[in-house]
Amino acid sequence: MKHKTLFMTEVAIFSALALLLDIVSGFVFARIWPQGGSISIAMVPIFLMAYRWGIKGGMATGLLLGLLQIATGLAFLATPLQGFIEYFLAFTAVGLSGLFMNKFVNNRKGGKRLRGDIYAVCGMFVGSFLRFLCHFTAGIVFFGEYAPDGQPVVLYSLIYNGTYMLFSFILSAIVVMVLYSAASNVLLKKAI
Repeated sequence: MKHKTLFMTEVAIFSALALLLDIVSGFVFARIWPQGGSISIAMVPIFLMAYRWGIKGGMATGLLLGLLQIATGLAFLATPLQGFIEYFLAFTAVGLSGLFMNKFVNNRKGGKRLRGDIYAVCGMFVGSFLRFLCHFTAGIVFFGEYAPDGQPVVLYSLIYNGTYMLFSFILSAIVVMVLYSAASNVLLKKAI
């Protein structure tokens, strides 16, 4: 029971932190991506939970972040299906980076820091890429009307979503690796 309470508390705190990070980046980058999206480190708390609790921690944190974005009115909703894809599915998919948790944690604790970090970055890439696929698909289906005349909708969605997602992945990976370098004893402490 104690571990369940700790798990739920950490999910709530890290989801709230992710929302705050997303709000800050939204203010900074709103003019660059007017239909939504921004270079953000909002995925960092999801990655941290995925590497602390595994897939269930990462996915629960991502799901709650998506719900919080909708509940606070920060979501850009064109249709219910688009909202589901870009907020619930996209951020929940980021939590699948937890697939690499055991390899990351075991290598880090076993003194193979570089190898562990490679697994962590691979996991973050997988989570970020899955999120990108959700936004890319929604861009094609729901936001094709914003494509400049003569530009294929697929190319428009690729450029629009690919630019901020690539930089979000890189920035988030750097932040996560810096955090693990500075406080690995705290962050690697598996709560279950």
